[in-house]
Amino acid sequence: MTSQVKFNVDTKALGRIAQGGAVLGAGGGGNPYVGRLMVQQMLGDDKTVPVIDIDTMGDDELILPIAMMGAPVVMIEKFPSGNEIPNLVNMIERLMQKKVSAILCIEAGGLNSTIPFIAAAQMGLPIVDGDAMGRAFPELQMVTFTLGGINATPMAMFDDKGNGATFDTVSNQWTEKLARALTIEMGGSAMVGLYAVTAKQCREYLIRDSLSMAHEIGEIMENHGGDVTDALAKRFGGAHLFQGRVRDVERRNETGFSKGTVTLEGTGDFRNSEAVLSFQNEFLAAEVDGKTVATTPDLITLLDANIGEPVTTDMVKYGLSVNVLGLPCDPIWRSEKGLELVGPKYFGLDVPYTPI
Repeated sequence: MTSQVKFNVDTKALGRIAQGGAVLGAGGGGNPYVGRLMVQQMLGDDKTVPVIDIDTMGDDELILPIAMMGAPVVMIEKFPSGNEIPNLVNMIERLMQKKVSAILCIEAGGLNSTIPFIAAAQMGLPIVDGDAMGRAFPELQMVTFTLGGINATPMAMFDDKGNGATFDTVSNQWTEKLARALTIEMGGSAMVGLYAVTAKQCREYLIRDSLSMAHEIGEIMENHGGDVTDALAKRFGGAHLFQGRVRDVERRNETGFSKGTVTLEGTGDFRNSEAVLSFQNEFLAAEVDGKTVATTPDLITLLDANIGEPVTTDMVKYGLSVNVLGLPCDPIWRSEKGLELVGPKYFGLDVPYTPI
C-alpha cells in the first residue's frame, strides 16, 4: 500500500523540528542538533523525508521506532558510525518475518526527535507523524504502548563498533533493565529498534501529530526570539513558571542516567524568589519558594532568556539567565495507569501530580 504524504521534511523543516524537539524534550533526551547534522548530510540540498498519517497505512504494515539509548551527555559526544540503522532494520525484519514499511519516533523530544529521520533517509522509508511519549522520558518502558500492553521486544541493539544484541523479555521494565546494562557496556550509548508494531496495533496508543507540533514550535521560536516563552505557553495551554539566573547545578551520572538539581535565583517578576528543578535526564519537578508548581508527566523546559533557545539539563551552567516553561502532557498520561508509569511517585518524588 502507498501511504499518503502529509508533508515532506527538507533541511529547513528538519531544523524547526529539531528546535521543537528540544522544547518537547523537557530538558532531556539529548541535544537534537547532533541528529540534525547527520540527517542534513544525508538529505543534502534536494532530498526530503516524507511524513505520513498512520490512518493512510494498511492495518498489517509494520512500523519500527528507532532511537538512541543512553545518557544525554554521552550521546552528544559519541556519534553513531552510520551502520547501526541498516543492521537494526535487517535484524527486526528477520525477527518479525516482515518488511518494515515506516519509521516512528518513540519520543518526540530531544535527540530522538531527529534520529529516526536518519533511519528514514538512509532506508528510503516514510516516517509517521506521531510518537509514543509526546515528549522525552528517561526509561524505555515509559511509552503509551506499555499502557496498551504492547511489548518492547523483540528489540535489536547495535553500537558504533558493530556489536549487536537482541532481547526477548518478560516485561518492558525488564527490557529497560537489561538494555540499560548493556548500553553502559557499549560505552554509554547505543542505537535501538524496539516496539515494532503493525499500524492497527499502533493507532489506538499513538500520540498523533507530534512531529507537526514540533515543527510548529520551531516556527514560533523563529518568530519570537527571547520572548518565546509566553508565546509557547499561550499557544499550547502552558504556563510561564519562573524567570531567573542559574545559581547552582548539581549533576551526576548514575546507572546510565544524568541526575541532579538546578537552583535558580529569581529575576524580573520573580525577583526575591527561588526555584529548584530536579531532573533524571529530563526535568521531573519544579518548586518555587518551596511550593511545587509542576511535575512529570507535564513538561518542564528551560529556555535561554536572551535568545529563546532550549537549554537541556546537560547544558545548564552557572549564571545563565533562563525562563521556565510548563506545558501540559498528552491526556493519556493523566490516567491512573499513566501516572503509575511516569508520575512523580515513580521517580521517588513525594509530591502529588497537579496538572498544568
